[in-house]
Amino acid sequence: MANKYAVLVRPLPEHDGGGYVATVPDLPGCMSDGETMTDAIDNVEGAIESWAATAETMGREVPKPGSTVGQWRQRVPKSLHVELKQIAQSEGVSLNMLVAAFLAESVGCRSAPIS
Repeated sequence: MANKYAVLVRPLPEHDGGGYVATVPDLPGCMSDGETMTDAIDNVEGAIESWAATAETMGREVPKPGSTVGQWRQRVPKSLHVELKQIAQSEGVSLNMLVAAFLAESVGCRSAPIS
């Protein structure tokens, strides 16, 4: 069940301990963290299972995977595609997961208050 949900991964600032946080958009409040992107993704799988078990115990509906995730197709230059695939492979994540993490990081940087 856990691997069917989309997971967004973003870096945590050093003042929050560093590392990465993984969140599950379909399951409000479901998140975990880790030293690396891979650790955060591995850890959030257990959080997904716990979230679903708690919801069921409370008699609440567990949202289906993909209920809040958008999708689009994006063409990129071949050289960028190759570079992104290499980074994803070195991080141990899918290309989609890597690009989602980069997008989330970019959005977070744009919306973060400047100190």
